[in-house]
Amino acid sequence: MKILHTADWHLGKKLDNFSRLDEQILVMNEIVEIAEEQQVDLVIIAGDLFDTFNPSVEAVELFYITLKRLANNGERPVIAIGGNHDSPDRIDAPDPLARECGIILIGYPNAVINPFQLNGFKITQSDAGFIELQLKNSDTPIRIIHTAYANEVRLKQYFGENKDEELNKVLKHQWNTIAEKYCDENGINLLVAHLYMNSQGTAILLEEPEGEKPIKIGNADLVFSDAIPSQIQYTALGHLHGFNNVGTAEKPIVYSSSPLCYSFSEAGQTKYVSIIDAEPNQVVKFEKIALKNGRPLIRKKFDNIDSAVSWLNENQNTLVELTLESDTFLKTDDRKLIYQSHDGIIHLIPKIKNNQVENPIHTDINLDKDMKELFKDYFKSKNGNQDPNDEIVDLFNEVMNS
Repeated sequence: MKILHTADWHLGKKLDNFSRLDEQILVMNEIVEIAEEQQVDLVIIAGDLFDTFNPSVEAVELFYITLKRLANNGERPVIAIGGNHDSPDRIDAPDPLARECGIILIGYPNAVINPFQLNGFKITQSDAGFIELQLKNSDTPIRIIHTAYANEVRLKQYFGENKDEELNKVLKHQWNTIAEKYCDENGINLLVAHLYMNSQGTAILLEEPEGEKPIKIGNADLVFSDAIPSQIQYTALGHLHGFNNVGTAEKPIVYSSSPLCYSFSEAGQTKYVSIIDAEPNQVVKFEKIALKNGRPLIRKKFDNIDSAVSWLNENQNTLVELTLESDTFLKTDDRKLIYQSHDGIIHLIPKIKNNQVENPIHTDINLDKDMKELFKDYFKSKNGNQDPNDEIVDLFNEVMNS
């Protein structure tokens, strides 16, 4: 059995006010093409399908078009669970219609999916937090334990009141109960979840993405990998945006990564999908396939305008956080020149050289001075004895005169 694992699409996400929709269209096409080229039998999307609870019409349209193409008219099952950015009700709402296309949408933890049958596959068993699939022309069942993201209110509703202390214990009990009941060695056994997971006793805590809604607060929401039942051959995770196997080669527990770099803390990362080869009672084989679409995110620093503009002109297909260090404050004409040279400048950070005074001199304020002189003194006191440039002085005069 061949399975494609992806996660954290964040459809509709912007980088500040910069739309990524065109890039998302390209990378969704690429994922569909990989599924076709690899001839995968099943697609798993492990949460954060959208970036907000109320995504744009364009993001929703892209989502359903992509899922329909992945499902190949019901020949290939596609399973998508909700993440912490998703509205579970929005995920669940189109489920009856989606099922007709071979798409299984799971918004809530412990969801029960009613069995159904299409040309390409059928659901043979279902329970709270569990489904079993049987593909056409295959005698091997695929068992999937699924846990969509649950916020604190939902965790207490589904997993008991002692959520802070009990989450790891309750999930471990729930998963193992399901595995003992359904996951024998005659089928392929998978777990899909959207949560923060790490190995017990590890000294390294994986960082949640910059700008991401955190789901790990202290250790309260940390789930340890030893909660995963021994029957599970591969765990497909979502939430962290970098590819990472927090399990072992024999028992992979994989964050497949987001399809695009969504913050400058991810600058330079390669994004992937995971392709799994699985058969019953055997160690799975998996490989990561790099995604090529999307504009690279780059952090650059320059100490003069000419060098910055030259680099920007030569690197048009990037999104840039640009730091410009200079002896004086950035003039309007320079700022305009920089923005005219590149359409992907997300942040422009001016930085003044040597703007710290080692031994600041405290002086009395002479209120008899002219207001403009007082402003210059104040400006110098806040900016390492740097005089305001003519533009700043002109702006102050305009404010004073209005």
